[in-house]
Amino acid sequence: MSQKFSFEKLNLEGAFLINPFEADDERGYFLKDYSKEIFEKNNIKHDLQEVFYTYSKPGVIRAIHFQKIMQQPKLVRCVSGEVFDVIVDLRKKSDTFGKWQGVWMSEINKKEVFVPAGFGHGYLVIKESIVSYKCAQKFYGEYDDGIIWNDPELGIEWPIEKVETIILSEKDKKLQSFKDFKEQNEGGFVV
Repeated sequence: MSQKFSFEKLNLEGAFLINPFEADDERGYFLKDYSKEIFEKNNIKHDLQEVFYTYSKPGVIRAIHFQKIMQQPKLVRCVSGEVFDVIVDLRKKSDTFGKWQGVWMSEINKKEVFVPAGFGHGYLVIKESIVSYKCAQKFYGEYDDGIIWNDPELGIEWPIEKVETIILSEKDKKLQSFKDFKEQNEGGFVV
């Protein structure tokens, strides 16, 4: 059995849910989750610059992260485990500014999310997980920032009932509100 790439527009302008190419047989499967040519044919420009992975325990919330400058478009996939992945549109001229969308990703469904520049991104780990990030911009620690995971204005509906406890980094506990983000960034990002 094999499956070709498929691209589904999400509710947030410019974001996509992607099913990668997969070929299965009695040995297992072969999976291709990125092809510059195929992505461009589907109107997604993603010039890969860096790839990195995170390992997380159940209950970890990686809050709504972004780079203030040199924003990172990224292709995100849960390689093992299961996560509830969240994207937030932070582009002030976008029709979906300040809106969020969640997507279930796991090693079983193999789905991935294309996160455009000017978005925030985070996730809740349901099962011990490894998540890959294929970024079209380098990571710059000096520009790294984020919004608190439980910001009331964004109102993200995290499925926290699926985990025993929430685990946050010290950095993520101190992140700004969406209101503060708008004040510090002249209403949002211009991309």
